[in-house]
Amino acid sequence: MSQSTAASSNPNAAEGKVLLDDLLPLTASAVEAAGTLLASAKAAVFAKVAKDGKVSAALVEKEQFAAHGLAWLATYVEALRQLNAYAARMEGEGRLGEFEALIVQVAFGEYLSQLAGGIPMSQGETVRLRDLGVSHEDAQTLFNDAARKLAAEGNTAAARARLAELIGANAGAATFGDAGLEDTYDQIRDQMRKFADAEVVPHAHEWHLKDDYIPLDVIAQMSELGVFGLTIPEAFGGLGLGKESMCVVSEELSRGYIGVGSLGTRSEIAAELILGGGTDEQKQKWLPKIASGETLPTAVFTEPNTGSDLASLKTRGKRDGDTYRVNGNKTWITHAARADVMTLLCRTNDEPGYRGLSILLAEKPRGDDNDPFPAKGMSGGEIEVLGYRGMK
Repeated sequence: MSQSTAASSNPNAAEGKVLLDDLLPLTASAVEAAGTLLASAKAAVFAKVAKDGKVSAALVEKEQFAAHGLAWLATYVEALRQLNAYAARMEGEGRLGEFEALIVQVAFGEYLSQLAGGIPMSQGETVRLRDLGVSHEDAQTLFNDAARKLAAEGNTAAARARLAELIGANAGAATFGDAGLEDTYDQIRDQMRKFADAEVVPHAHEWHLKDDYIPLDVIAQMSELGVFGLTIPEAFGGLGLGKESMCVVSEELSRGYIGVGSLGTRSEIAAELILGGGTDEQKQKWLPKIASGETLPTAVFTEPNTGSDLASLKTRGKRDGDTYRVNGNKTWITHAARADVMTLLCRTNDEPGYRGLSILLAEKPRGDDNDPFPAKGMSGGEIEVLGYRGMK
């Protein structure tokens, strides 16, 4: 369905309040304006954090609110760029229907409004352009005619109501509208949905009520489907697919049971860390085992009273010959007991903040409910949480 056909089929289109005319030219122009604004914001923040023409870590620390806000702003602008590219591609392929166009329109309306009025980085933090040092004149570059129209008319109550209506009419569909992915990813989605319907959904409620581990035979079937090696290069036994594959698989498995959907992400985290920072020996040893599902990894980052402030971690790793002795406390470790290897974040030198941190690959024997951590020098227990079980 083309965009114009979709608009004419919309019962509210005659009022001019739902799907905007010339949506793609509007979004393309708004993306240009947002890009100009981002360039101004980068220059303004650089002036805050640079010393002698180079970024200063000390100044970034001092101006962390602005630096953090710039990251959010850049993410919003990139999201708009990608949405615009998606819409243009879908239009070119004759796949941009009313559903897809409304998703793009509403998202542009909301994001442009937040860029202008303030981006909520958390419940208590809203970053505004003035916080980044953007002048009033530079801020006005966001408000070209297209951006103003999208901000004012893109995310209306009528548009959201129509979008909700379309979502309701497509209840049970794998995606909200056409996701625009390659056929390979659609095939993967179908395969994972069938697996979840057959092997996960019938048992998930019982696993939850009993707080059981995900059965090993289910994990074995996931291994056969390639769940644990989606983005690992073929040279290391993986499938060598893009990140979209991990998103698709996680969505479908989580639809069956969130604990099953989370299993693959443990392997994704470990593989990404090893690929990015591991030695050749570590890659050869661990990546094939992770890809096959033989080795189940877990991420060991968070500490009590630290939360997401990883630069404040206190767990220490001290070099002792060819190994490290690690002392400290960790919490919120998904799949901790059953995992075979930990990607362990700890402080390995006395430099403050993030500079003193390292990731260690720490092998451990698998545990169970009777003995969660059978390794000498390790102890711990389950933290019961609502709605997220099977991952002790």
